[in-house]
Amino acid sequence: MATDLHELLRSLRVWDPEVTHLPPLDPATAPAAPLPLFTEWFAAAVAAGQTEPHTMSLATSDESGLPDVRIVMLHGADETGWSFASHAGSRKGRHLAARPYAALGFYWPVLGRQVRVRGPVSAAPSEESQGDLHDRSTGALAAALTGRQSEVLESLDDLARASQSAWERAAREPETPVPSWTLYRLRAEEVEFFQGDERRRHVRLRYRREGEEDWSRELLWP
Repeated sequence: MATDLHELLRSLRVWDPEVTHLPPLDPATAPAAPLPLFTEWFAAAVAAGQTEPHTMSLATSDESGLPDVRIVMLHGADETGWSFASHAGSRKGRHLAARPYAALGFYWPVLGRQVRVRGPVSAAPSEESQGDLHDRSTGALAAALTGRQSEVLESLDDLARASQSAWERAAREPETPVPSWTLYRLRAEEVEFFQGDERRRHVRLRYRREGEEDWSRELLWP
């Protein structure tokens, strides 16, 4: 019997109280800059058992302005920006070369929280990118060595052979450089924190950069 998508969607519930805790967000106690609040929320998501809290949506656009989005991993966040990595020749890498601006989206349903980040993106120096890669797992290096990200794949057998060779090399030569591997850093111009509420009185707190170090804060209607 075919699945009735409409009925399946109608059966789902958001923020089931049996598995979701909706903590408050008091804008009056929010810090002056977004990074400390992001760090606090991220730690809370980890402590609450959120699955893969370091994954995030990355939205870019191509030369024609057409949008694209995918899930990537957060590599770090500090005063210089939010970091992620990819091959320079991948689709996202080509997008960022043509239009170096992006948006990030985090969703931690166990707490009913979202964080949205927008801003210009720059590529880290090669030494930093390679250092980031080699600080990660053997599997991460193997995936990077497999390469050809976003190119057309003729068969899964081709992938299996390339991946096996890459895994063997990664284990044998853990410091192997991957010149195309690039660490990208998004310098936030705007960061929004969304706290869900059972009565749909969601709290949205937006930070906007004012100069180099200062931020303005404002509430948004949900």
